[in-house]
Amino acid sequence: MRTPGTDRIDAPRFGRRALLTGGAAGAGLGAALGAGAVLGIPALTGTEDAPDPAAAGFGGETLPCHGAHQAGVATAPTAHARYLAFALRPETDRAALARMFRVLSDDIEGLASGEAPLADPEPELAARPARLTITVGVGPGLVDRVDPARRPAWLAPLPSFARDALDGRHDGGDLLCLVQADDPLAIAHAARMLARDLRSFAEPLWTQQGFRRARGAEPAGTTMRNLMGQVDGTVNPSPEDPDFADLVWCDGRASASDAADVSWLAGGTALVLRRIRMELDTWDRVDRPGREQTIGRTLADGAPLTGGTERSAADFDARTPHGLPVIPGYAHIRRAHSEDPAERIFRRSANYDADGEAGLVFACFQRDPLRQFVPIQRRLDELDLLNEWVTHTGSAVFAVLPGFAPGGVLGAALLA
Repeated sequence: MRTPGTDRIDAPRFGRRALLTGGAAGAGLGAALGAGAVLGIPALTGTEDAPDPAAAGFGGETLPCHGAHQAGVATAPTAHARYLAFALRPETDRAALARMFRVLSDDIEGLASGEAPLADPEPELAARPARLTITVGVGPGLVDRVDPARRPAWLAPLPSFARDALDGRHDGGDLLCLVQADDPLAIAHAARMLARDLRSFAEPLWTQQGFRRARGAEPAGTTMRNLMGQVDGTVNPSPEDPDFADLVWCDGRASASDAADVSWLAGGTALVLRRIRMELDTWDRVDRPGREQTIGRTLADGAPLTGGTERSAADFDARTPHGLPVIPGYAHIRRAHSEDPAERIFRRSANYDADGEAGLVFACFQRDPLRQFVPIQRRLDELDLLNEWVTHTGSAVFAVLPGFAPGGVLGAALLA
């Protein structure tokens, strides 16, 4: 474990893993450590010097994994993301879940730090984490297995939308691990570690990968573009906003219409994940003015059609000389707009392009999807011209667990 406030390693990482293995497995671990000492492998002996953060360089940067909130939600987006959903095995009971979360906590601490967990068979692959974060969420089935009375009303499949075409390949899940980094190698290694260590508790259900521009390809803070060429993510709440916490972080109190005990969610958040296929072949046939009218923004810089810059407020009352709305009633930004400041979501999406299909892995965080995401999506479902070129094929809702302290365990409040 690290000593808080230092970059030194005090001792080999035995704690949680030793508690979970024991017996013959523990003997095997001891033999491995002994072999490491004989061969002089630093990762097994625990005698190596801690990496020098100043010499880490591009790709060697780490992000803290501890705190009131999990990393990977409000931290700056990375170039790559992978969503891993799992279905719990029938025999995974409450005691097994406690062991599972210990394993996950150990993996996250090691992989995010660049030191690798003790059980990592390829610690060299963890040495360059490239701002790796691992964010863990739980689905309705997992919470029900602990105590159905602790599941909030929003932790359930979303209400049906008329234009959805869910194909069952990217829906639901009991457990989610969101792995993000600037390097695909760091993500691939972390995903393999997580899948291996979860094997006794859960089975893989689905995987989704997404990407943004490579880090450094454009100035930090630039709004991403999706594969339709649109600036995607304008008018997004910022962690610096005074009302960000009220919009995104759960406070452990249920709404007036929800009797669930959600005290375990204080510091967590709700994640809505939608897989949105883009019909790029037909979108390519639309001329530039038609594309801009569909969105309500210019393609060049994302400014609203009423003028200004990307950050300028759209004037939905503006009219053309012929008396028509400058931003049409069917435009995407008009349909997504709400006069209620509490009806906002924190978007953190990524592009995907695989197996002859392209689109958006749309992710948004909020305190209550039923009060925030659902009203927005209903308006889009009802009348949004963009629906002619996008199809929602996957949908899932997860409760992102609160953060944990050094030496702590994810999900402790849920299992308490």
